[in-house]
Amino acid sequence: MRKILRLGFLASGRGSNVRAIVEACRDGRLPATPVVLICNNAQAGVLTLARSTELPARHLSGTTHPDPAALDQAICATLQEYAVDLVVLAGYMKKLGPATLQAYHHRIINIHPALRPRFGGQGMYGLAVHEAVLRAGERESGATVHLVEGDYDRGRVLAQRRVPVLAGDTAQGLAARVLEAEHVLYVETLRRILTGEIALPGWDRETQPQQP
Repeated sequence: MRKILRLGFLASGRGSNVRAIVEACRDGRLPATPVVLICNNAQAGVLTLARSTELPARHLSGTTHPDPAALDQAICATLQEYAVDLVVLAGYMKKLGPATLQAYHHRIINIHPALRPRFGGQGMYGLAVHEAVLRAGERESGATVHLVEGDYDRGRVLAQRRVPVLAGDTAQGLAARVLEAEHVLYVETLRRILTGEIALPGWDRETQPQQP
């Protein structure tokens, strides 16, 4: 019997990528089960999304845990409490701590709204990414799914989807088209990971625990 993997999400904003992935899991396009959402923003729209989809959610942030090490341990413990196999960052605006990075080494993925290795790093999020692409005169942008390591936007690139930059583009217009590409790319990349087409270092989905 094929194993169904358990996905844990970390998000900070509206959660449109979380929605795309949850819908893909529930309509059978992804062989996975969403099991928990962790959010660092108590007012984020993704928490409303979690309630509407009956996805368990926790608010864990510097407000709930002022000590960064305690927050890191709380995030890691929550992922382990829900027996998460693969951690999905979806617009999560904080750097993960060492406990979580170690416990889920090579099992944390992120999506970035540009074609890495360009236009990444600290401060490169939201409209700032798309403004930088336009200033550089690029003819295309896109989205990148990558493994998460210690620093911002570091880690092996797993997949990319390209989006043309149009004449007269604004950062807002480019951002909207890249976000549409993200929804497609994230679901497709997860499918390829979960079916073994994309291999994660030292990680075999067939060794993961069986869903009850």
